[in-house]
Amino acid sequence: MYHLSLSSTAVLFLPSGALGLEVSAGKNNEVTALNGSDVLLPCLFSTCIDFENVRFWWTYNSTDTFTTLYEGSIKNKQVLPKVKTKFNEQIELAPKTGPKEYNISLLIKNVDFVDAGKYTCHVINPKEKNAKHQTTVNLNVVEKFVKKDNTLMMIILAAVGGFIGFLILVFILKKVICFAIKKNQEKKKEYLVNCSGNDNTENVSKADTKEKPKA
Repeated sequence: MYHLSLSSTAVLFLPSGALGLEVSAGKNNEVTALNGSDVLLPCLFSTCIDFENVRFWWTYNSTDTFTTLYEGSIKNKQVLPKVKTKFNEQIELAPKTGPKEYNISLLIKNVDFVDAGKYTCHVINPKEKNAKHQTTVNLNVVEKFVKKDNTLMMIILAAVGGFIGFLILVFILKKVICFAIKKNQEKKKEYLVNCSGNDNTENVSKADTKEKPKA
């Protein structure tokens, strides 16, 4: 069908401290679609205060044109939008009500290369003194999706992993060698102590023999 990467959030708040309306299109403002497919341009709005008779519209802006594609109004959170203006049959609204967000995403059918450009979702809430909020989505249309070549990344990861493994091996060998040297030194020390003890015992025995009185 279509490939989406959702767009960035545009947030505006009323300066008076009131809780304003938020318009969002997701995490990424770039959408890529295959030529001839259907593509969804997301737009959601939410507000902590109630809304009534919200006005919204979608505009398209390429390098040399600026066109209003869709315009409508929403009475309240419980009802679907009322259409006022629709550019052509290629354009549809994909509305959805929710407890926290209201979806006014735009569906473009059978997208073509000429449809690439900037699409902006505008929302006005009369309860906010008609302050306008908006977010923009950049649409790219391609003949086919290009698969990313991760060969270089895999080589780098393998090299880094091999180097880390080598460091771990060197560390283990160092510990083993140090342990062996320490044990060898302890054995030598123990041997010298034992030899010294035996020599002292022999010397004492000889001294006792020499000092023994004649009968």
